[in-house]
Amino acid sequence: MTGTAGRIDVHHHLIPPFYRSLLVKAGIAEAGGRALPDWSPEGALASMDLLGTATAIVSVSTPGTGFLTDPDEAADLARRLNDFSSALTSEYSGRFGYFATLPMPDAASSAAEAERALDGLGADGVTLLANNRGTYLGADGQDALWRALNDRNAVVFVHPAELPAPAVENIPPFAADFLLDTTRAAYLLVRNGVVRRYPDIRFILSHAGGFVPYASHRMAVTIAGDTGRSPLDVLDDFRAFYFDTALSSSPAALPTLLAFARPDHILFGSDWPFAPAAAGQYFAGGLDTCVDSGTLTAVNRTNAETLFPRLAGAPTPTLARPAPMRLRHAAQRAAARLVFKLVQPGTD
Repeated sequence: MTGTAGRIDVHHHLIPPFYRSLLVKAGIAEAGGRALPDWSPEGALASMDLLGTATAIVSVSTPGTGFLTDPDEAADLARRLNDFSSALTSEYSGRFGYFATLPMPDAASSAAEAERALDGLGADGVTLLANNRGTYLGADGQDALWRALNDRNAVVFVHPAELPAPAVENIPPFAADFLLDTTRAAYLLVRNGVVRRYPDIRFILSHAGGFVPYASHRMAVTIAGDTGRSPLDVLDDFRAFYFDTALSSSPAALPTLLAFARPDHILFGSDWPFAPAAAGQYFAGGLDTCVDSGTLTAVNRTNAETLFPRLAGAPTPTLARPAPMRLRHAAQRAAARLVFKLVQPGTD
């Protein structure tokens, strides 16, 4: 378990009961093509213990507040979600942090709620969907929000949403569209200069950045031709992003991420509960298997400690699980690593 115990999970969701009720009332029974999963603090802690996670920074997934067209209703929902997340963090001291929900695409209202959550509610950062009803991060008219976040050296967790286009039959949005959605947002944040103008914002891109590491040079050449900038400068802007490993720690994706990202800009993510326990174990096992111990320790914890200094040097929080349960979890982790090795494609 070297490098595994004490993980900090930056991609971990919550679904408060009142939020689920509002979604159901609006006719929303799924997110990204996946049915809304069950959520409870106890279930979250059990999943964390299984993966060796000490602290999870929770966030609300798509659709966030975007299903509400009334700006005041969206702002009120964001406040309720952030009050709930703040109370959760206080009740389970050391086990949870949270990224505040903002009522985008209203940039002014989002700036006000970011200030409230970051200054008064102890939020560890904010979460922003890559697009909000078709308006992407990096579009014109968002500077009020970027200024507020930059002034606070804020961490921004960028999570994909469904593309502003009909889904393709038999392709659930979470399987492919989400990766493109994140890539589009990253492209515009770089192309339109947000990353350069607001250098004190730390952006985390979900799911290893979508297609960003793989297509970074292609996109850099395109942006350079469009703007007259140096391709190397554009690549530096793409490398300024942080990347989480949620559903991305495979022998195909992980080497590309490690080759592109700055070593201290890769963070552990599980995507629980939208990613079921088996998927979380599979990809966590891939991370445990595919990198050296120093890289594993950095990805699992020390890189996140730089972003969230309150967690650095703090005692690693744990729950007093019975010995049989701890042994069972250890056996499950070992089995997950074995399964990961067995299902990899051959080299012929």
